[in-house]
Amino acid sequence: MSTPQFDLVIRGGSVLDGLGNPAFEADVAVKDGIIAEIGAVAGSGAEEIDATGCLVTPGFVDVHTHYDGQATWENHMAPSSNHGVSTVVGGNCGVGFAPCRPGDRETLIAVMEGVEDIPGVVMAQGVPWNWETFPEYMDALAERALDVDMAVQFPHAPLRVYVMGRRGAEREPSNEDDRAQMRALTTEAIQAGALGVTTSRSFSHRRRDGELAPTINSELEELKALAGGLRDAGAGVFQLLPDLAAADFADELDVIEALAREAGRPLSFTLAVSHSKPDLADRALARLASLNAEGLKITAQVYPRPIGVLFGLDLSLHPFALKPGFRALEPLPLVDKVEAMRDPVLRARLLSETSDDPNPLLLTLCESWDDLYALGNPPDYSPGPEKRLGAIAAREGRTVEEVTYDALLEDEGRAILYRPGTNFIDGKLDAARKLVAHPASIIGLGDGGAHYGMICDAAYTTYMLTRWTRDAPPDEAFDLPWVIQAMTSRPADLVGLGDRGRLAVGFKADINVIDFEGLTLEAPRMQRDLPAGGKRLTQRAQGYRAAIVSGQVTARNGVATGALPGRLVRGARG
Repeated sequence: MSTPQFDLVIRGGSVLDGLGNPAFEADVAVKDGIIAEIGAVAGSGAEEIDATGCLVTPGFVDVHTHYDGQATWENHMAPSSNHGVSTVVGGNCGVGFAPCRPGDRETLIAVMEGVEDIPGVVMAQGVPWNWETFPEYMDALAERALDVDMAVQFPHAPLRVYVMGRRGAEREPSNEDDRAQMRALTTEAIQAGALGVTTSRSFSHRRRDGELAPTINSELEELKALAGGLRDAGAGVFQLLPDLAAADFADELDVIEALAREAGRPLSFTLAVSHSKPDLADRALARLASLNAEGLKITAQVYPRPIGVLFGLDLSLHPFALKPGFRALEPLPLVDKVEAMRDPVLRARLLSETSDDPNPLLLTLCESWDDLYALGNPPDYSPGPEKRLGAIAAREGRTVEEVTYDALLEDEGRAILYRPGTNFIDGKLDAARKLVAHPASIIGLGDGGAHYGMICDAAYTTYMLTRWTRDAPPDEAFDLPWVIQAMTSRPADLVGLGDRGRLAVGFKADINVIDFEGLTLEAPRMQRDLPAGGKRLTQRAQGYRAAIVSGQVTARNGVATGALPGRLVRGARG
């Protein structure tokens, strides 16, 4: 019997190369983790996959995740790896775990708990803290074997605390020496392999006790120090979460422009459409087009559906969670919570009480009664106005509080309620579609590895393939080759990972085999598999026949094979 010529051959699939070209039927052969041949492959593979009737695409690249902690205690970067993602980029929004002196660990945990909804006990037990500097953190990640590749960025919040100590945590202004150190450490991080530097200006980023994250209110000169670190390194990207609620978003765009000019490097920032400022995105994208025409490289990171919050009795929040009468129930198992809430006396008390919490964002979320919907299974992320709990209450002659209370108890307390926020104007997805289609935008904001009990957005790749492609009305549908490019080569190129995100000979063999017609997105569900018994939302899909990273099959039909070829990616790749 002859020796196989290739490690893997995928036969007879409809190949989409990730560069926007039309699909074509071909075989794809892999050798030593690299695509070796595309076409009518005569040689055999040690392993072969029949892809007849399936799409064969590059692995998806998610440039906006928060797996910085999860990658240190777990091998599977789920939910992202459940949805065809083969490369994730962490360290976004200025938060992370390095650099960090031992005395500052609790501060960083408090920031991550509040900003990214990761339980403090999970981080205290799960994060090994076998580093102090950022290069040492990267060395620790380099020892990890994962089911996807991971790259990281240098976060501003831990840097600020590392350089300034308590002054940094309490958001005192930095001095010239502080900024010089931040600039030098940014350069050091890029030289060690960080893809970029990140920060947040959003007043929604708070610790659980309501205190703002360390980066909020940082002066422009301090942000310019980070940009200067990129310029000194001659590499890297700048990622920023602006204050989308700013009285005049033009001021935020001024900051973005100043940082892009200071760094001389690509910059991306979060952009979404809200009810209060429906024209903000149009104005921002028009300015980006003008700045990019001058030679700057500024990209808006956008999301293809409403960015919303999930509520449930077993999740981090629900509309009764901050009421005094519920606090005693919080530690109880779900079954006991449900039994207690069925008591008429407690029901009456909770329906009459006022929520109380030091965090204004959480109060706002829990008091938004009229904007709630039942998510359902399969999940409905763009529900009609008739499905709003407030509308149901009006039809039934009850209060919205009563309808919400009963909805939370459905499915033995496992029901999930959904509050769509941005990108959902007048009950339509037009705003989301416009954001995705704009040439100055890139799809991102999946946030995998964070918001364990409130948000589950890492499945946007599956959503793009179903809602916006296969299932969309003809006048709304995106072209399939364009969608694949938007989730592969374009995000890869944004952060400098030009060795992936495309199917071509000589490129990295990160590949998906997808049953396009059978692709189905399931509703999020809660599972308890984090350190210290912590729980998190996860989401799965049916239809991913095979997920391949560096030429190794990591999952078949959504079931992990045990292969862990994913590694830390250091620096830009040509």
